[in-house]
Amino acid sequence: MKVILLDEVKGKGREGEVVDVARGFAVNYLFPRKLAVEATAGNLKQLDARKGNIAKRETARRAEAEELASAIAGKRIVVEAKAGEEGRLYGSVTSGMVAEAIADQLGVDVEKRRLDIHGHIKSLGEHPVTVAVHENVKAELIVRIVPVGGAAEAQMVAAAEEAHAEEPAAEAAEGEEPAAEPEPEDSAEGPEAAE
Repeated sequence: MKVILLDEVKGKGREGEVVDVARGFAVNYLFPRKLAVEATAGNLKQLDARKGNIAKRETARRAEAEELASAIAGKRIVVEAKAGEEGRLYGSVTSGMVAEAIADQLGVDVEKRRLDIHGHIKSLGEHPVTVAVHENVKAELIVRIVPVGGAAEAQMVAAAEEAHAEEPAAEAAEGEEPAAEPEPEDSAEGPEAAE
């Protein structure tokens, strides 16, 4: 069955695209959620009239996505989880937990379905997470998993690491540091005092 997508549908297409889907998928999922309409002659004419508006919205979404990606790219967030003695987690860290941590720590709302945590996070430590902000716009951040009660300490360590990483860059920007002045020799003690 041919349908016109009214919004992005993962694995099917973007707004304004005409795609062929199974009838049951269209009737039971897409139509009730207002994600698509049937591709009739009248709806196709309306689509042609709306193409300019769709292009403008797409451009605005991409600009917003690039701004969001620059806000989260390379950042570090901390997630607390219950862990055993050997650093293994009881359960795993979910994309929902990571999305909530991004919102709390970075002030950026990200849908959990847009996160790729590269498998399951089942151990303490740092793990890369890719955020698919838009179709072709992705950002990667680091998620540090710490035992429950260790978030404050982990944030202090992360802040210290960032400050330490920025110091060499600041020194390089300033140029060479002035050479240390040689210590003055005691003139009261001459070669005779050493004997």
